[in-house]
Amino acid sequence: MERGVSLPPQAFYPIRFAVVAAILILVARPYIPLRASSPWASIGMGILVFGIWITPDLLFSYRHYWLFENPLTGPAASSLPAAIQRNLVFLLIRAVGSTVLVPILEELFWRGWMMRWLIHLNFLKVPMGQYAPSSFWIVAVLFASEHGPYWEVGLVAGVLYNWWLIRTRNLADCILAHAVTNGLLSVYVVATGQWQYWL
Repeated sequence: MERGVSLPPQAFYPIRFAVVAAILILVARPYIPLRASSPWASIGMGILVFGIWITPDLLFSYRHYWLFENPLTGPAASSLPAAIQRNLVFLLIRAVGSTVLVPILEELFWRGWMMRWLIHLNFLKVPMGQYAPSSFWIVAVLFASEHGPYWEVGLVAGVLYNWWLIRTRNLADCILAHAVTNGLLSVYVVATGQWQYWL
């Protein structure tokens, strides 16, 4: 009996991209703010977080210590095969997904919903950007945890994005800052071959 052809996980990335984009357009669009109140400052925040993300690896060599690479966080290494790293269509879809889709999804979830839901279960009653220490730090820590071996810069990024929402009270500013960070990181990954940032 013949075995089916198994495709690498990267082959499904265009499908995931299309599905997530469709969900955002059809379901989440009414909840996505489009106008940043402080666009230039938000761009500056995005640049700052990008700098924070790559600077430790440029200046120090601690990423492979057990505190950052362990069974819980995983290794700071890309799972992308060399052939995929040279596939321009994949790189374009991955960069656009990282720059456009991921910031919208993550900001809607972490700061648009969870920061408010942790204050009150009926999160729509909570004004955007309302501060509560527990929700602020829980979201920052959980945001850090989703970034695996980069959890420490993820924590700093989470704190800065949380603070930026409290400062601007506008989710669009966080989306813009996050998009700038991810866009710059995508350019950096492709230009320098530092594929470990795309886990």
